[in-house]
Amino acid sequence: MKLFVPGRLCLFGEHSDWAASYRSHNAAIEKGHTLIASTNQGIYAEVKKHPTHLILRAALNDGTKIEAALPMKKNALLAEAQTGTFFSYAAGVAAQFLSHGGAGGLEIDNYLTDLPIQKGLSSSAAICVLVARAFNCLYDLKMNVRAEMEMAYLGETATPSRCGRMDQGCAYGNRQIMMIFDGDKMDVVDLKVAQDLFFVIVDLGASKNTQEILASLNQAYPFAANEVAENVQQYLGAISSQITQDAASALQQGDAAKLGELMKVAQREFDKHLIPACPGQLTAPVLHELLNYKPIQAYILGGKGVGSQGDGTAQFIVKNAESQQQVIDIINSDFPQMECLKLTINSQYRVRKAVIPAAGFGTRMFPATKAVKKEFLPIIDRTGRAKPIILAIVEEALSAGIEEVGIVVQKGDRTFFEDFFKTGPSPALFQKLSQQNQEYSQYLEELGQRVTILTQDIPEGFGHAVFCAKEWTNCQPFLLLLGDHIYSSQTEISCARQLLEIYSQVQQSVIGLRVTPSELIHHYGCAAGVWQEQDAILSVTQVYEKPDIEYARHHLRVEGMAEDLFLSMFGMYVLDPKIFDYLAENINSNFRERGEFQLTSCLDKLREFEGLAGYVVQGRCFDTGLPDVYRQTLIDFPISGRSIG
Repeated sequence: MKLFVPGRLCLFGEHSDWAASYRSHNAAIEKGHTLIASTNQGIYAEVKKHPTHLILRAALNDGTKIEAALPMKKNALLAEAQTGTFFSYAAGVAAQFLSHGGAGGLEIDNYLTDLPIQKGLSSSAAICVLVARAFNCLYDLKMNVRAEMEMAYLGETATPSRCGRMDQGCAYGNRQIMMIFDGDKMDVVDLKVAQDLFFVIVDLGASKNTQEILASLNQAYPFAANEVAENVQQYLGAISSQITQDAASALQQGDAAKLGELMKVAQREFDKHLIPACPGQLTAPVLHELLNYKPIQAYILGGKGVGSQGDGTAQFIVKNAESQQQVIDIINSDFPQMECLKLTINSQYRVRKAVIPAAGFGTRMFPATKAVKKEFLPIIDRTGRAKPIILAIVEEALSAGIEEVGIVVQKGDRTFFEDFFKTGPSPALFQKLSQQNQEYSQYLEELGQRVTILTQDIPEGFGHAVFCAKEWTNCQPFLLLLGDHIYSSQTEISCARQLLEIYSQVQQSVIGLRVTPSELIHHYGCAAGVWQEQDAILSVTQVYEKPDIEYARHHLRVEGMAEDLFLSMFGMYVLDPKIFDYLAENINSNFRERGEFQLTSCLDKLREFEGLAGYVVQGRCFDTGLPDVYRQTLIDFPISGRSIG
């Protein structure tokens, strides 16, 4: 499988992770708070099992390719870990997994790294997390993110690196989090960003000695022996914690100006309290020259040092994407020794990816599905164009502004789907197409570039198929469409776009709903709840799979609806990545419903702990998974509402 782990940027709260670890010795020390964000850059690798060795291949930033092969023996791995070389981090993590039952060897091809190395962006921690995740996924060890993070941390501590637990926060992927440290304990708080925020990260091209900085600051712990030490504890405790918590609130509100002001305050207080503890490193003339450089002031909202600070890396929050580029252009021109990196923290309420589970056997459409996968059975749209069902579903997703579509298929069907979406017609067939169809063929090739084929190696149910997209979604919210439903809007806005707009409005997961008579509800998942002020939006209080009529009448009635009308699933959802945690709980505990891992019970957990909205979609969905229904779909779909594509 392919894995990606981003770097992480400490926006606020540097040093507070290790400082708060001293609470185990001195309870008067404050808890530590850090606010971290994932970078757009990271480490990419293709990983697979190996029977006896840890095989490592890497392409470094400068294009250099390196390779190593280590036997999966603890002494050999720990010896490599102590070398402090590029591969030492992978070896350190592998040594931790040796004692974990069921884990064997690993082959890792780190084919791309676009994350700057040794620039305060946790490149070493990203490697450790990637290795831990590879062991976890390939050997089905059923670890959650926290467990992966712990193994990565233990692996890095086997190297000469002296990282804190904050570095391993890159395990959370494309999520902004606040980490709270209390001795050996750590809590993680997910943060949802309301508006896109734009940053510029700058490698100052100077030098600093992180070990000297850490050694000097550690002298203030666990008990302060003088005023300098008291100031260090004061800043890394109460002052930094308050600034970081204020920043977390501003981040969730999308308040870039407030974040900029807090950066200025954080840097000012850092300088006041910490420079006297390590003046040779923390005076940082290059950092402060850039923070105060007049030509960039019109474009930035604030800035501060990164990580251990010193003349290593600077971060700026800027007004918008245009200001981001302006700052980079100025720094590139006036400080040629420096290197700039864009970082954009995207709103958690903007959905970029869609998942379509298409890994079923299509038994209800046998024997047609002996000849062709059910997702490739044809339908005719309103324009008269014949297309496979899966193409209509992909077009529905793209009509909503979705940027990437992941289709989950059986392992043996991967080539079939890739041939359709990734390969054009033969030259002989292309020449026989009309001009209009030749243009449509080119459109299909462009569309295929936005499609990724994912696999469900073992058919374990709808919920399991969704779970197989976890890594691909990269901890982002996603649109979920069924692989055997097609959709027709009754408005100028596609059904998927309607649902995404509701998600942005209510800022929580949304399920599409439709009104269904009682004699049909035993076919569908159903929902109950209370109408919000907007009559089409429901605050969901219960989700239940395929109820009988008696259960529905007692538990699933919705005020204002006729006695024998209920709300059933439309076959379209916008889900927070938290859904994967609930799916993982069921999979790890082998909790099956009707012999498989289902989605509906996890939706009910999502409702209970995170909140869930329902929206009555202005449109129709057509089931193509049953012969009689498929036949009616062929009749009704071309003349219904609005067709996409």
